[in-house]
Amino acid sequence: MTGGGGGAGPARALVVGEALVDVVERPDGSREEIAGGSPANVAVGLARLGRGADLLTWLGPDAHGDLVRTHLEASGVRVLTGDRAPARTSVATARLDPQGVATYDFDLEWDLPASWDEGAGAPLVVHTGSIAAVLQPGGPRVADLLERRRTTSTLTYDPNLRPALMGRPEDVRPLVERLVRTADVVKVSDEDLAWLLPGVAPAEVAEDWARSGPALVVVTHGGEGAFACTDAGARLHVPAPRVRVADTVGAGDSFMAGLVDGLWSAGLLGADRRDALHEIDAATAEHVLARCVRIAALTVSRHGANPPTAAELDDPSVLAAVLADAPDGGPA
Repeated sequence: MTGGGGGAGPARALVVGEALVDVVERPDGSREEIAGGSPANVAVGLARLGRGADLLTWLGPDAHGDLVRTHLEASGVRVLTGDRAPARTSVATARLDPQGVATYDFDLEWDLPASWDEGAGAPLVVHTGSIAAVLQPGGPRVADLLERRRTTSTLTYDPNLRPALMGRPEDVRPLVERLVRTADVVKVSDEDLAWLLPGVAPAEVAEDWARSGPALVVVTHGGEGAFACTDAGARLHVPAPRVRVADTVGAGDSFMAGLVDGLWSAGLLGADRRDALHEIDAATAEHVLARCVRIAALTVSRHGANPPTAAELDDPSVLAAVLADAPDGGPA
C-alpha cells in the first residue's frame, strides 16, 4: 500500500525519522559502531514497553544498514520497506582526544520513500522529531506526512535539536513551530528551548505552544524532572528519581517512548480520542509523567541508549538497585 492505512489490525505506532550509526574513535585507535538516531531510539523504547512499533527510516543496503536493522529487530521494531533507499547509511563519527573531548563529523542524508509497506490498518499514533524533521529534503515531507495522518492518528513530536547540523535557531524555529501546531503531544528539553528561544522561560514556551494546538506539552529538565501544561489548563511538575548515572545517552528518547506508552495505556491515543486527550486531567497527566521519569532514570543508569522493558519497569527491585546514594544523579 502507499503510505496510509485502512482496515483493522492490532494497534501500532509509526515512528518516522532517522536511524544511523554512531562511530566512536578513541585515542588508542579502537573503534566502536553503535546503532542510533533519536526516532530509532523512540521506536526501540516503545517496542520494549510491549507496543507494536514500526520505523519508517532511510537506510542504505550496506553493512551499517544491516547493523541498524539487526539492532532494531532485536527489540521487536518493524523496519518498513520503502520503494527507494539511499546508497549508504548515515554515519556520525565522534573522535575522542586523550581528555575524552569529542569532535564530530557527520555523513548524513535524510529523505523519505514515496511509498512503503505499512501493513493493515492506520497507526494509532505517529511520532517524529530531531534531524528528520529539519534536514532537507526529507524534513518538509515529514511535516506533510504528519498533516495527512491527523484524520486517523494521534501526532507526537520531539524537536530534539542538533545545533551542529541545523544552522541558526531563527532558521529552524518556523519548522519547529509548524510541527508543534500540527502535533497533539510535544516533548522538548530545556536545553533545546535555550538554543531555540534564548532568554525565554521554558514554562512560558510550553504555555505558548499549548495554546497553539497541542493537547499536552512537556518540558524535561534533566535530573530535575519534567514540567507539563495541558490545553485544559493543568500545570504540573514531576520530580525525577535520583539514580547513579552511567551516561545520559537516549534518556530523552526513552522518556518520549514512555509518554506515548502512558497515553496509550490511558486510552487517549487515536484521532477519535483527540477531544479526550485535550481534556486530560492533571491526575492522569501526573501518573503518565511519573512513569516517564522512571523510564528515563533507568536509561541513564546504563551505558548507551538502552531503555527498559515493561517487565523491568514494573519490577521495583530494578529501580531500587540504581537509586542514588549519589547526591546529584538523575535523567536528562
